[in-house]
Amino acid sequence: MAYYDVKEHRQRIDKVKEILEANNLDFAFIYYDEFNLANGWYLTAWCPQFESGAVLVPRDGEPMILGGPESEPFAKQDSAIKETRNLPVFMVPDEEYPNATIISFSELFEEISSGKKISRVGMVGASQMPVSVYNQVADNFKGVELVDITEEYLKLRYIKSKWEIEQIREAFRITDAAYKAMVEKIKPGVREYEVAAAGEAAARAMGANGFAYKTIVGSGKRSNAVVPTAMDKVMEDGEMVMLGISPRWKGYSGVFGDTLPVGGEFTPAQKECMKHMREVLYLTREQLKPGKIGKEVDAPGRAYFEKIGYLKYLVCPFAHTIGIMEAEAPFFGPNSTDVIEPGMTICVDVSFFGHPEFNGIRIETGYEITEKGVVPLSEEMDRILLGER
Repeated sequence: MAYYDVKEHRQRIDKVKEILEANNLDFAFIYYDEFNLANGWYLTAWCPQFESGAVLVPRDGEPMILGGPESEPFAKQDSAIKETRNLPVFMVPDEEYPNATIISFSELFEEISSGKKISRVGMVGASQMPVSVYNQVADNFKGVELVDITEEYLKLRYIKSKWEIEQIREAFRITDAAYKAMVEKIKPGVREYEVAAAGEAAARAMGANGFAYKTIVGSGKRSNAVVPTAMDKVMEDGEMVMLGISPRWKGYSGVFGDTLPVGGEFTPAQKECMKHMREVLYLTREQLKPGKIGKEVDAPGRAYFEKIGYLKYLVCPFAHTIGIMEAEAPFFGPNSTDVIEPGMTICVDVSFFGHPEFNGIRIETGYEITEKGVVPLSEEMDRILLGER
């Protein structure tokens, strides 16, 4: 089963070519690796293992994947882009591939330019490259003007297509199942990794092709770590445990965040704390309207946190978009002027960390922005997080 839609893929390539045309660029060089996969995945619905790479999109002609010999057969099978070239810069250092065809940048330029001089190249993700990779790329691009088009490229992902929203909704459906499996596992004496395993197994059984971040299970003081991955700590009665998981469906992320009592019931103080978190989620959700800007979205929740004394424990703003990455641009923080638009998919992520009594708390779910307002990406999590508990 492919993770891409042919028509959707073609439209994305055409949009990149429009950027090239508008900026008089010969081609786009779009870097990616396993840790920075979104820019590549957007055009390929694929990501390599072990090796890094780039998508090369010429202003005229068809795109190709630049990578290494270990990824080449994988790309030809699963990627939306089947044309590949192997370059040393993207390969595992010091590994030998005697049967692979490996070319240099000069050979690549000669091939794609048909003898014409390459003068201007649009770069996407250059700031994410390891220094060793960037230096090799820069050395091979001497005499060529490198133009950063990362911001223009990222904006292609701001507004989700109907197809993308369908995939995100399915990812949230999988997330709902993972949530139930994790909640059922929580009790005193259970180790954190057992809770994570239950959620990941449920997601994989429903077809998740991976996870946008390592599953979060942090009990007691471990929840102060902001994004604590599950470890072998035994959960204890009286503690709360912070949970989060982000399954991907066809490369698109779902997510939930919640904080629950290990023993099954909140103490009165914990219950009051969760009531405040619920209020901020509601206040922020109510700001998710077309035309609002980021700092308007952020302001009510921030003011509420200040009123109840939680502001000094705030680490992360309350809203961000979700797509290929669980958290991706635009982000709607206290200085953001990014505008909410129909077609965006946005998470409300309410949290604080380092509290002397409650440690770290997080609740999170997502919404589709429409002309008429927000529509939950998970009606179940919207009900759970905003309901009395």
